[in-house]
Amino acid sequence: MTVIYHDEHADPDYLKDKRIAVIGYGQFGRPVALNLRDSGVNLMIGALNDTSGQTAVNDGMEVGSIAEAVQQSDILIMLLPDEIMPTIYLEQISPHLRRGHTMIFSSAYTVMFRFIEPPPFVDVGLIAPRIPGAVVHELYESGQGFHSFVAVGQDASGQSWNTILAVAQAFGALRQGGIEVSFEQETELDLFVHQAILPALHNLLTTAASLLLSRGYPPEAVFTELYLSGELAFYLKQASEYGLLNTLNLAPRINQYGTTSRIDRFDELKLQRLMEDALKDIHSGDFAREWTKEASDNYRRLRGFLKLQENLEIWELEQQTLELLGRDNDKDSDS
Repeated sequence: MTVIYHDEHADPDYLKDKRIAVIGYGQFGRPVALNLRDSGVNLMIGALNDTSGQTAVNDGMEVGSIAEAVQQSDILIMLLPDEIMPTIYLEQISPHLRRGHTMIFSSAYTVMFRFIEPPPFVDVGLIAPRIPGAVVHELYESGQGFHSFVAVGQDASGQSWNTILAVAQAFGALRQGGIEVSFEQETELDLFVHQAILPALHNLLTTAASLLLSRGYPPEAVFTELYLSGELAFYLKQASEYGLLNTLNLAPRINQYGTTSRIDRFDELKLQRLMEDALKDIHSGDFAREWTKEASDNYRRLRGFLKLQENLEIWELEQQTLELLGRDNDKDSDS
């Protein structure tokens, strides 16, 4: 039976005499660190470079190099990008690990696929928020918190669960529930969403937009109806709160009928087979090997794939619609 942890399952006393180091102060590391600071833990930042280090200093954090943070801390929260973390680990982290250290990852990817192999004398855990880093601090400040996955990958001390839950509580990861999973399950579920669900969604929306535009519907109406109005987002938000079936039942009857009477039409896309193929690539490690090769090739294929998307004719019309609607379209990407 799946275990779901909440704040009452954590004991903050396990952090009393411990220092936590956040390794990396980027778009995920910074909000996590702010949450921990606001919870009053003894905190230090291991900065990857001068830019992130200065940001941390400006936020009032104690900052050192990654090696210094490892040496001076008991709990290490690993918040570097997956593609660079193994190199940083080998050069700046592993030489300084000692018995009693706890390593906590926000993604199990590097450990599951053995790009990082922690020594047997350290505890290894996982606290993986199921939200983008950009809203981690916002949801903490609001008191709402967020859903997360939690796991213990290695229990050298016999106390790793106590440490993991105390840290998770400190940055708001138990307020909505911390679901116990394995490292393998977290990795495969995360990759599956990005390789099976989001590609289908992007393809669905761009295909629909192209069809409607070709039939003479105004771009402003097309993009607004498909997603800019937020109606689709609201539907998914309702599903996140009440469940997908209950959300369907809350819709007007004409929409209930239109949806349920036409679901079978989309079986022609052989969605289950396509999703099975995606999961097979993930589980076998084929995607991990492909991504390692891509990163070492300076993201050559990724740049090509992005270029193909950027060259779709609909984006110029989408941009014109955004400008007409007065939307701020100047957003940094979460890399």
